[in-house]
Amino acid sequence: MRLVMSLALTILAASVLGCDAKPPPATTEAEAQATQTNTAAVPATNPGQTQVVFLGTGTPLPDPDRAGPSTAVVVNGSAYLFDTGAGVVRRAMAAARNGIPALNSVNLKTAFLTHLHSDHTLGLPDLILTPWVMGRQEPLELYGPVGTAAMTKGIQAAWAEDIDRRLNDLQPSPAHGYQVNVHEIAPGVVLKDDNVTITAIPVPHGPWIAFGYKIDTADRSIVISGDTRPTPALAEACKQCDLLIMEVYTLGSTARVTPAWKAYREAYHVSTKEVAEIAKQSRPKLLVLYHRANPGCDQAGTDCRGTGSEAEALAEIKQFYDGPVIEAHDLDVR
Repeated sequence: MRLVMSLALTILAASVLGCDAKPPPATTEAEAQATQTNTAAVPATNPGQTQVVFLGTGTPLPDPDRAGPSTAVVVNGSAYLFDTGAGVVRRAMAAARNGIPALNSVNLKTAFLTHLHSDHTLGLPDLILTPWVMGRQEPLELYGPVGTAAMTKGIQAAWAEDIDRRLNDLQPSPAHGYQVNVHEIAPGVVLKDDNVTITAIPVPHGPWIAFGYKIDTADRSIVISGDTRPTPALAEACKQCDLLIMEVYTLGSTARVTPAWKAYREAYHVSTKEVAEIAKQSRPKLLVLYHRANPGCDQAGTDCRGTGSEAEALAEIKQFYDGPVIEAHDLDVR
């Protein structure tokens, strides 16, 4: 039974559309390794074992090898998604083809947003609509900061005509699979069910309301930073956790950006040295870098001379931290 300690708002597209579909009852509540590849995914041999699947490890840079940020935690055949970057549904289907059926599009029913920056949410319309078109019966359960409800309402309004035609024209479509139950969350436990206890961790990210997440299952403890400045809350949440999944930028690339971009990095993100300090304090079994940001180097007209790479990030981390560390790639499974 789910215990939701949050403020929930059910967004029903039927009311936006004025169509005849009957909505469900409203819910209310206030290392990079040389052998790693972009397509390798090895499912856990034990079906009950918790799997962490990196669906997208990218940034705003439109890198064809890295989809937008999204991480799936799969437990007992249920998938919990953290962020919905561009390409999330197709990466999920690739993971399903690689032997993780919980990530078939119709099984994508629960998602958590760290914050509402576009690179973390561009795949949200896809997650709302594509699984429904493919046959998802239930509304999407979506957890995120204040503003998630307004974003969802806007998405459904933008696709109002499409939803109306699919419901009321000749195409047979499930009655409720396009709907979204939005839970606008506060720090603390936001979901507890038979598989997971998920705790929202407030993190600093400029003026954004932003969260990292701790996911506790029967066999593993996982902490995902989202976008953040250094904060003791992440080290406190991890405390020798199995996986500490951290965003990062490199010191080498920061030395080549403009003063304005350096100020942005320092106000919004976390450097390799700062990630190493968090890892030293928390001592995870494995530190995993993802969402390696390179703002001020990726934009048009900039030239950082190849700095900000995976190799640079790992080399810098290892100057300050002696524990195991890797960088994740899309469709890696840990």
